[in-house]
Amino acid sequence: MTETRKPLLATLLGEATWPPPVWLMRQAGRFLPEFRALREKADFITRCMTPDMAVDITLQPIRRFGMDGAILFSDILILPWAMGQSLEFVPGRGPVLGAVRSQADLDQLDPGRVAQAVEPVMQTLRRLRAIVDGPEAIGPARPGQVTLIGFAGAPFTVACYMVEGHGSREFEETRRLAYTDPAFFDRLIDLLTTSTADMLCAQIEAGAEAVMLFDSWSGLLPPSQFRKHVIEPAKRITAIINARHPGVPVIGFPRLAGLMAVEYGRETGVNAMALDTGADMKAVADKVPGTLVLQGNLDPIRVLAGGEGMRAEARAIRDAMKGRPHVFNLGHGVIPTTPPEHVGDLIKTIREV
Repeated sequence: MTETRKPLLATLLGEATWPPPVWLMRQAGRFLPEFRALREKADFITRCMTPDMAVDITLQPIRRFGMDGAILFSDILILPWAMGQSLEFVPGRGPVLGAVRSQADLDQLDPGRVAQAVEPVMQTLRRLRAIVDGPEAIGPARPGQVTLIGFAGAPFTVACYMVEGHGSREFEETRRLAYTDPAFFDRLIDLLTTSTADMLCAQIEAGAEAVMLFDSWSGLLPPSQFRKHVIEPAKRITAIINARHPGVPVIGFPRLAGLMAVEYGRETGVNAMALDTGADMKAVADKVPGTLVLQGNLDPIRVLAGGEGMRAEARAIRDAMKGRPHVFNLGHGVIPTTPPEHVGDLIKTIREV
């Protein structure tokens, strides 16, 4: 790898770099005191849609820890909000949306609104790209070495919130609707697949160097539904991105997929697959193409606990992947009560070889 090539981007494009690049899901979040200070000043959607705030929040963990990746501060529900679905983040409850459960509800959504509604997000990305490619160091990160990551929710996971109208452990109404009115559910997934691909392409045009597709609730589905509502949409989205922006890597995250993650990695065409905490990285690596980059997958609770146990587990995951393209990350997002010094210790541990 040349000195000027970004470690994370090089790895996502197939290079087995050592030590592996590292960034963390939810690295810009409530565990940082600087994030909590900004949270007092504006509600969640305002923070997402105000470039000054979103740029600052995105860069907070880079300034503090020097991660190899800076992931856009936004939310997977910005897309349905931009199409016209009501959305409010209620303290103690999380997201609350006007449920979409009929064709009449679906007809109220307008994908033509999205580009204008998310223009502030694109401004944020343009500004972030100028900063990460600029001549100044961002905290401990070397100039020009941080990769800017865009993202979106995958169609099934976003549909879960759109249909249910709120968060849930089981998303029973969504899954019931997929069985009882498959034609309607297919139309919803199709709308989300096309709109998600368009939004990710817009993020790339605004400066994202890689994009990630979060399917946080994919593990709720049986194999037949997983293939239909997780693998096929991800395959379509990846194909659209590849056609419009060849060479821009796509990271897929089929959380809690179990053995179906192997099929996801083989069939979707993603460049990289993030694995959740329950996956055995080495076992998955043996079952997927050697060209597929793997990302993950330390237990976030390990980071919450910290200490030598965290360091030993992190080294074990890192070392097991030596020799193949691997991005070190967590199996899910950083826990809000995690001491920041534990995150700093983790980053140091991964880089000490």
